[in-house]
Amino acid sequence: MESNEYLNFAKEMCSEAGKIMKKYFYQDSGISYKGDRTIVTLADKEINHILIEKVKEKFPNHSVDGEEEKFGESKYVWVCAPVDGTAMYARHIPVAVFSLALVIDGVPEVGVVYDPFLDNLYSAIKGQGAYCNDEKITVNAYKLEDEKSIGHFDMWPAAEYNVIPVMNELYKKTYFVGIGSIIRASVCVASGDFTCCIFPGTKGKNCDMAAVKVIVEEAGGKVTDLFGNEQRYDEPINGALISNGIVHDELVKSAKEKLRIWDKISKFICRRTAIKGEF
Repeated sequence: MESNEYLNFAKEMCSEAGKIMKKYFYQDSGISYKGDRTIVTLADKEINHILIEKVKEKFPNHSVDGEEEKFGESKYVWVCAPVDGTAMYARHIPVAVFSLALVIDGVPEVGVVYDPFLDNLYSAIKGQGAYCNDEKITVNAYKLEDEKSIGHFDMWPAAEYNVIPVMNELYKKTYFVGIGSIIRASVCVASGDFTCCIFPGTKGKNCDMAAVKVIVEEAGGKVTDLFGNEQRYDEPINGALISNGIVHDELVKSAKEKLRIWDKISKFICRRTAIKGEF
């Protein structure tokens, strides 16, 4: 019963968030920039604040880990990305989504992702399957080499890992696109439209993958960190690989090899730069 109550609350927040996202989408969204050059809008701030007020009222013993604002400390954490795809949203390109998950002891138990522009609500309770607008969804069965296979990746200045070397390997096998929202792309894996996503991560953040974890895995897919490990979702994450499960080991192998090589090259360049700076 509790899980259904949590899901109903999350769905109600989707409705609230969708209204706010639409309100600011068609007017000045109040853009400002964080220290890592990522964009924040009035919609981000307003949605995050409303979530905290509603959690205080409905679940006073729970905490909130929002991308723009946090509240309390608890093993029950509502992890929220108020507007994912903010760069596109701020430019009036309608691909942004709202994401919310209830994480208990580090594990996402309930997750929702809402696209207010297409009115698509993706949801899942751990152990009960994944749904889009209450219709069950499943991942596809493609391999990377299949002609229908499509993958997704994003890069930006504050990304924790440089996944370009990984992409240089994988794009030889499958078609990759970047739509400007990792969460929107990840639910496309859950619905079978995409085969995989590669998320380089943002240092110190965890909000993007909590809902994705439960939705994609309940649809039959797999979500790990960039190196194939499980991770907690109530603390900063180590990037992510999101897949239909079939291609996951292949993604992990490529990520481990290419990121390890790139790390060695980066450290060598840093040492050479430091040595030159001494003279």
